[in-house]
Amino acid sequence: MPSLFDPITLGAVDAPNRIIMAPLTRGRADRDAVPTDIMVEYYTQRASAGLIISEATGISREGLGWPFAPGLWTDAQVAAWKPVTDSVHAAGGRIVAQLWHMGRQGHSSVYETQPVSSSATATEGQAHTFEGKKDFEVARPLETNEIPRLLNDYELATKNALAAGFDGVQIHAANGYLIDQFLRDNANFRTDEYGGGIENRVRLLREVAERVISVAGADRVSVRLSPNGDSQGVDDSNPEALFTAAAKALSDLGIAFLELREPGPDGTFGKTDVPKLSPAIRKVFNGVLIVNSDYTTVEEAQAELDSGNADAITFGRTFIANPDLPERLRTGAPLAKDDAKTWYSQGPEGYIDYPALETANA
Repeated sequence: MPSLFDPITLGAVDAPNRIIMAPLTRGRADRDAVPTDIMVEYYTQRASAGLIISEATGISREGLGWPFAPGLWTDAQVAAWKPVTDSVHAAGGRIVAQLWHMGRQGHSSVYETQPVSSSATATEGQAHTFEGKKDFEVARPLETNEIPRLLNDYELATKNALAAGFDGVQIHAANGYLIDQFLRDNANFRTDEYGGGIENRVRLLREVAERVISVAGADRVSVRLSPNGDSQGVDDSNPEALFTAAAKALSDLGIAFLELREPGPDGTFGKTDVPKLSPAIRKVFNGVLIVNSDYTTVEEAQAELDSGNADAITFGRTFIANPDLPERLRTGAPLAKDDAKTWYSQGPEGYIDYPALETANA
């Protein structure tokens, strides 16, 4: 079986190791979703990852409801992402952009319009806004005739990602966001061709993937799913049937890799007793399969590779405080602890001030 430190081919990207940086929302863009200068340093510090999957990045103003998150729908955003990708590449790294439409998971004060979703539903709890936490709102169901516009937004964001120098894109279809709201039957009550049975609920995911592939090529496109258990209020009555169907559709399209976020009963961001579905998905997905959620040690991650359930591992919060995570894992060096209070703050503290090993030991 391969080691975490062995290279792997991810479609068009040759990764030097199997320690992948998971997408991590950090809230360091400006109010217009334009990346800022400190984002260049943040991503460059982490260029030793086998591959960096960028923080979730909005495909449109309608789709980006998180304050100070970046976008990819304007020329200014593209221009501001270019120094990030150039610097990562100069440091020997590889980076893809994660394309995000939040659906009902944002707030109108950020979206500048009513949230949209598969159906007229709302998430329990509160959304992050520029003014602090506010109650989630009931979403407006997307009309069938609006789907082509949505696909156009994904196409534009993909073109912009490539123009900005990204090595590819990842479609965010996980964590209770828009595509996940179409996939799962506790959030999708549609009666058109995008609702009802599993084939219809998978339709939007497949159509988005097809449109993005038409721009970037299948070897530069990946997808993230979160198949087991509730995720920010969305869930499904038959997750294995649903997500094996989704994975089979993506396998048939030949995407570069599929990433699965699979929390367990002791998860640090969401908990569930629903068994992980990676073994079932492995049987129907013929490409590179990557798993994620709460991996912090070489032993835990290597066990997944040894089992044959996964080809690589995405590490999330451990990359926040450990910019040189692959080297720390390789040498057995201690891992620094991140500060949750600075996850989404706007300054350099808790963002670019975590030292690498040689600096920490100096």
